[in-house]
Amino acid sequence: MRPRVWIGALLALGLLAAIAPEALSAHGVSNRDAAFVRGVTGPVPAPFMYLGAKHMVTGYDHLLFLAGVIFFLYRTTDVVTYVSLFTLGHSVTLLFGVLGQVPANAYLIDAVIGLSVVYKGFENIGGFERVIGYRPDARLAVLVFGLFHGFGLATKLQELSLPANGLVANLLAFNVGVEIGQGLALMGILIALTYWRTRLGFLRHAFATNTVLMAGGFALMGYQLVGYVVNR
Repeated sequence: MRPRVWIGALLALGLLAAIAPEALSAHGVSNRDAAFVRGVTGPVPAPFMYLGAKHMVTGYDHLLFLAGVIFFLYRTTDVVTYVSLFTLGHSVTLLFGVLGQVPANAYLIDAVIGLSVVYKGFENIGGFERVIGYRPDARLAVLVFGLFHGFGLATKLQELSLPANGLVANLLAFNVGVEIGQGLALMGILIALTYWRTRLGFLRHAFATNTVLMAGGFALMGYQLVGYVVNR
C-alpha cells in the first residue's frame, strides 16, 4: 500500500468524524445487542466474549489511539509493554466501573478519550518537545488514558442495567473478548505499519498522518462536548 493511500484513508476517516461523528461513537451499543444483554439470565460467557471482541474491532477511538501508540514502536518488546499498559488500565476501569457502579458522565469520559487520540498524535510529531521542552512519560500516559478508555465503556454498560445473575462471569468474558478483539486489530495495524515502514515515504508522511490523527481526535472531542452541553 502506497503512503498516499494511507494518507487518503486517514483523511477520509477524519472527514467522517467531522461530518458524521455519530458513526464514530466509540462505545455505542446496537439496539439488538442491548436487547440481548438486558434479557440475559445467568452466565453466558461465549456471547459476551463475542460482544467484547466486536466492541474493540469496531471501536474507532481505541483503534486510533492504539495506532498512535505503536506508530513509532519498532521492537516487539516495546509494543507488548505499551499494549499491556493500555490493557491493564482498560480492564481495571471496565470491571470496577461496572461492578462498583461508579457514576460518571459518559460524554465527558468520551471527550477525554478523544483527547487521548490528540495527545498521541501530538506526541508523535514531537509537539511536547517544541512547546514545553520535554516529553511526558509515554508509558504513564498510555496507562492513564487506558483507564479512561475502559471507564468509557463501563458507563455505557451501566446504562444497560446488566442483570446481577451471572454479572461477574459475563463481565469477565466480555473483557476477555475485548482483549481478543484488540489483539486482532493490532495485528492488522502492525502488519500494515510494518509494510509501510519499508517504503521510502514513511518518515516523510509521518507528520501529516499524525496531524490527521489529531484532527480525528478533535472531532471526537467536539462531538462529545456538544453532546454534553445539549443533554445537560
